[in-house]
Amino acid sequence: MATSRARFLKQRYGGYFHRDLPSEDAELTHVGPGTPGGEYLRRFWQPVCFSDDLKDVPLKVRMLGEDLVAYRDRRSRVGLLELHCPHRGTSLEFGLVGEDGIRCCYHGWLFGADGLILETPGEPADSTFKGKLWHGAYPVHEYGGVVFAYMGPPQKKPPFPVYDTFVRPGWRMIPGRKYFYPCNWLQMHENHMDPAHTAFLHTIVSGAVFTEEFGVLPELDFLETPAGMIYVATRRVGDNVWARMVETLLPNLSQVAPIWETGRNECEFSGPMMSRWTMPLDDTHTMFLEFRHVSEKDGETPAWWADRNIMLPGQLAADSYEEGQLHPGDYEAQVSQRPIAIHGLEHLGVTDRGITMFRRQIRRGIRAVANGEDPPGLVRNGGGAIPTYCNNTIVRQPKAETEVLDKAMMREIGKNLAKGYLKSPPLSNGH
Repeated sequence: MATSRARFLKQRYGGYFHRDLPSEDAELTHVGPGTPGGEYLRRFWQPVCFSDDLKDVPLKVRMLGEDLVAYRDRRSRVGLLELHCPHRGTSLEFGLVGEDGIRCCYHGWLFGADGLILETPGEPADSTFKGKLWHGAYPVHEYGGVVFAYMGPPQKKPPFPVYDTFVRPGWRMIPGRKYFYPCNWLQMHENHMDPAHTAFLHTIVSGAVFTEEFGVLPELDFLETPAGMIYVATRRVGDNVWARMVETLLPNLSQVAPIWETGRNECEFSGPMMSRWTMPLDDTHTMFLEFRHVSEKDGETPAWWADRNIMLPGQLAADSYEEGQLHPGDYEAQVSQRPIAIHGLEHLGVTDRGITMFRRQIRRGIRAVANGEDPPGLVRNGGGAIPTYCNNTIVRQPKAETEVLDKAMMREIGKNLAKGYLKSPPLSNGH
């Protein structure tokens, strides 16, 4: 019978005692309607698709275990409706997009973006359908070339959150890529709070997919922020100390510091290169959708980063199974944890403190929603951009007398930088 945690083995050849698998952590991983995790995620605005995905025909989408259809009518209004027509159940992915909404291909019923039934051809003039009933629909908001939806209780809808990285002077924000994965969202998203894997998976195992300097195992700290958490990974590069801070904004948005950094030149707070949502499609399928941040100053960001056709390494499955074994990336490492990772089989160590902290934050948010409260990270104050903290910072600091003292000094430098940024957010203060 499955238990919450597998037996801790202390003997050789003990596989016989490890055959019964614990259940997944349903509270954290299940996202469908009515589940604790699903109701939590529905309290936040979530990405649906890129604006330019909506063309002349409807777009079938799946979000949080629900099948939906997105479209843009001829007046440029975006609708997000339940997939199946309420008349006889035909999928609206085959509907006709018109001036005022989407029309079912089967009998011509017409629906507005808010779900109102606008026309019911063939029904009598005094029909109780037209103008009186609604098909299921969700509110949407377009921002920066991305369509977002709010799928929670209408009376609890928050304002759309604008982070300081979205409105940073001297930088433009462009839509990036979408990536799809056959596994649970949590094991994908919590990877952002695992800086140790960059030194092994992305450098030693598969060669330097970023820069060689990522191969140095960093000193690690993890700090909670008003909207989520950051890791502080501090490395020595010659006479420099490089503090790298990657951020997760609750519940499923991450911001990643530039991966082309080498740590060889001093620099102040860099800000992120990318803002990326880890969108649960259902319990075992996930979508990444990203904004890219591109500097208007020549040379500050590489030219290839503004090309949406170029993707980050390791984000898709290798071209063949053998290639994936020889050069695994994030895709292989995370998808192979099972469709839903089983936490009861894990043996978490000191490098996993960020994973533990992140799961604790998510669980806290889920239970807040269950208690009728707003979850941490949900911002209802619509005034001003929300501060964020993702960055690379490089300072000159020669090595201490011993390795032990140097590691302690690096860690202290990283923590002090992070605490200073939390006290006075650089991007919100005009950096």
